[in-house]
Amino acid sequence: MNGILIVNKGKDVTSRDVVNDLVHIFHTKKIGHTGTLDPLATGVLVCTIGKFTKLNLDLTSEYKEYVAEMRFGILTDTLDITGNILKEEDITLDEETITKAIMDFQKEYDQEVPIYSSVKVNGRKLYDYARSGEEVELPVRKVNIKEIEVLSINKNDVKFRCLVSKGTYIRSLIRDIGESLNTCATMTSLVRTKQGKFDIKDSYTIDDVKNNKYKILSIEEVLDLDIVTASDNLFKLINNGVAIDYKSKKDYILFRYNFDDIALYKKDNDGKYHMYIKLND
Repeated sequence: MNGILIVNKGKDVTSRDVVNDLVHIFHTKKIGHTGTLDPLATGVLVCTIGKFTKLNLDLTSEYKEYVAEMRFGILTDTLDITGNILKEEDITLDEETITKAIMDFQKEYDQEVPIYSSVKVNGRKLYDYARSGEEVELPVRKVNIKEIEVLSINKNDVKFRCLVSKGTYIRSLIRDIGESLNTCATMTSLVRTKQGKFDIKDSYTIDDVKNNKYKILSIEEVLDLDIVTASDNLFKLINNGVAIDYKSKKDYILFRYNFDDIALYKKDNDGKYHMYIKLND
């Protein structure tokens, strides 16, 4: 089986847990995903199956949308509510002050990566440093908060939606919002509602999949490509993995022969299309 499945990841399970479930359901070890969600987080997890696992990087979108909840006056080591409390403050903030502080983060800025993350420094994941109590200089990344809006405020609990660039940590964004108000803040919930073109309304829970209530997406549904029906001669060239000279503005070509998908080609720096995924073996 080859395809793409949009999963609505549940709370308190890892992205790896989701993959393991799909491995058992579909009886194949060739399953991957295009962007890890923390156990606390729920929502869109784009899973690739079979030969389409090679598309993981191709399907990793530049922007992702989240709906997050945060609480002012508390700081944890993980920057979310599952962590150990490091600091608590009794604070009162008015809604206008909170809204302005959040809206001020609709910008590009340098964001410090949280220590409880899988980002590597000197070949080791940051959470390994955290768990061993070792000090390490945390990397800083430029991130873009393209859109942000407050959805609700209930005293120190705030819900907001944001559209952010790849590599943005919402936990860190919440920490930074807190610091901008000379206090602290932690994430209490997170839902990934969109990843590129993939929307949570088109996703399926693991229970849906177990009950056969899901749709596997085809390659033409997820990539912007040209579909070309191969002649007998072209079929022979493709079958031998020969690069193809083809005029198109698209980065991908899906070749078909006798109504079957036989290969996905991808445009290279030389302007030619090269074999990317062979589909007919």
